[in-house]
Amino acid sequence: MSHLRSQQLSQSQKLMVFILSMSLFGIANIITEITPEFVLGPVELSVSYFAFVPLTMVFLFSPLHAALGAPLGEIIFADLLMGDFGGLGELEGFIEFGMGMYVAGLLVKDPTNKKQLALGALIGVGIDQMLSTIVDVGKVWFGIEELEAVPGVAESILVLEGISFTTEMLISGVLFGLIPTLWLVPKLYGKIEPLMGFEPRNPATFRSSAEVINVKFIIPAVFLGFVAMIAEFMATLDVNFAVWEPEFIDQFGMQFLWVGVSAAAIVLLVAIIGIVKLKNSQNPQDKSKGA
Repeated sequence: MSHLRSQQLSQSQKLMVFILSMSLFGIANIITEITPEFVLGPVELSVSYFAFVPLTMVFLFSPLHAALGAPLGEIIFADLLMGDFGGLGELEGFIEFGMGMYVAGLLVKDPTNKKQLALGALIGVGIDQMLSTIVDVGKVWFGIEELEAVPGVAESILVLEGISFTTEMLISGVLFGLIPTLWLVPKLYGKIEPLMGFEPRNPATFRSSAEVINVKFIIPAVFLGFVAMIAEFMATLDVNFAVWEPEFIDQFGMQFLWVGVSAAAIVLLVAIIGIVKLKNSQNPQDKSKGA
């Protein structure tokens, strides 16, 4: 029991995990702004996000706090600071991505088990992309958005969304999600956790997904999915608020991205300093226990 308590994160450690996830994914999302995009007819090939960053965080640390920090980092550093915040419509992406990453973190008990890592990575990104696809199809189905039909292709919305889902899973899910995660997580496991003052995840004490993903989890998850859909529907119908779109990049050029990178880097530095101070404050207690 004492070993289990030692693995439970304090509120300060949870906050540090949250801030680390927020700043790292914020920087990663700004970098995606300069990655090239390719358009092949109705198909757009681009990197939506570097999924390996939040996946690594939820697999090594607290899944909930890492999952909440990542989409918030995108909103703050890649949207608000860049002058491209869609208001209420941003709630959809926050809920979908956060939910996907949280479930991914719950699916991995042993960060050295590559089968668990692969399953968690694909399901995590898959949840985000599938919910997004359902919302996009729903907007056309309910007449909220016009159908961008492809001549000669029946039910083209399903075809286009199916192609989009597949390409997103291949690029964001596999190429920039699964593959880097399988290499990165086992390398960091057991090495980075002591730097933050707590023990690595223990497969013997970490709760299994079956213990967490139950009726009590599914009901709120379905409700949140419904909220995400309504928020996007309202934004599409221009029933929106808190929109912030001065488009700084269009005004000042791509060099303005350094503003977001610098802000996220400062937050990251503050988090690292906080982690060091927190670890140092715990060391005297550890020494006194050893004595």
